[in-house]
Amino acid sequence: MRWCDPSHVHPRPPESPNVSKDASRPPQRPLSRKPGWQKKFSRTGHGKDQRQRPDRRDDDDRREDEGPLRLFGLHAIEAALQNSARKIKRLVLTENAERRLVDAVGELKHPVERASPRDLDRILGADTVHQGAMLETEPLPEPEFADLIADAGGRPLIVLDQVTDPHNVGAILRSAAAFGAAGLVMTRRHSPPLNGVLAKSASGALELIPVALVQNLSRALEELKDVGFFVVGLDGEAEAAIEDLDWSRPTALVMGAEGKGLRELTGKTCDQLARITTQGPLDSLNVSNAAAVALHTAALARIKSRS
Repeated sequence: MRWCDPSHVHPRPPESPNVSKDASRPPQRPLSRKPGWQKKFSRTGHGKDQRQRPDRRDDDDRREDEGPLRLFGLHAIEAALQNSARKIKRLVLTENAERRLVDAVGELKHPVERASPRDLDRILGADTVHQGAMLETEPLPEPEFADLIADAGGRPLIVLDQVTDPHNVGAILRSAAAFGAAGLVMTRRHSPPLNGVLAKSASGALELIPVALVQNLSRALEELKDVGFFVVGLDGEAEAAIEDLDWSRPTALVMGAEGKGLRELTGKTCDQLARITTQGPLDSLNVSNAAAVALHTAALARIKSRS
C-alpha cells in the first residue's frame, strides 16, 4: 500500500488579524537539547514508511513557534495538570472549562486566570479549538536516547523520519499510549514542536509517551541495532507483511513523511521493510492510521506470545 499523495499543498494563509501578540510575555524557551549518544544499544531492523500526502503546518501551527509554550484543549491540559514533571506558569480558563477540569482532576492547585472564549481566540487565534482552556508551561524534560532504549522493556519504539505534521505526530502518540509503545524518536530538525496543536491531537498522550530527539536518524538506528533491536520500516512496496514479523523481539517501527516515505538512507539502514496488508479498493493510509494498525498488530502478537 502507498501513502496518499495529494496534488497540492495548502499555501500558508495570512496571519489572522484577530491574533494579538502580547509583547510583555517572555519568548518561548527552546526545548532542552541533551546529547543522546552516551550508551550503546541493541540490534534491530527498521524501514520505510508508506506514501502519504505531504506533511504540512498550517497557520495555527506556525503561530505556536512564537512566544511562550502553550497547550490548549481540555484533554491536553487535564493530562498536563496531572503530570508532576510539568512546570506550569499560567492557567487561563473560561468558567465552564474550569468547572469541567475540576470535575476531572479535583481542586486546581494552580492560580486560574478567568477569560472569555473571545479572549482565548485573541491569544491563540480564532480558528483554534481551545475548548476554553489554555496553559503556558515550560517544556517537559527531554529523555536521554539511551534511557529511552533501556526502559523499553520489550515494548516497541516508534521512529519518525521527518514527519512534520503535528496533527499526525499527536495522533501517533495517542496510538502509542493506547497500544503500549515504549516511546517516540524524532529528529531535532524537520519535526514539529511539542506544543499546542500536537498536544491537543495527542489528547493527553504527550504527557505519557517519552519523546527523544536525535541529531542523526541513521546513526540512532545503528545504535538501536547494536543493542539488539529489530528495526522495521513501513513500506507499501515491501514483500513482507507486518503480521508475519516476529514482534516478540525488541522492535523499532520506522515511518517516513507523508508524500515521500522513508528517505533512502533510512530505508537502507533498516533490518527489514514491511507493508500493511489491505484488501479494499484503496491501498493508502494516513501515516497516523498506519502507525495505529502496526502498533495494534504488534500488541496482539505480544499478547499471543505470552499466552
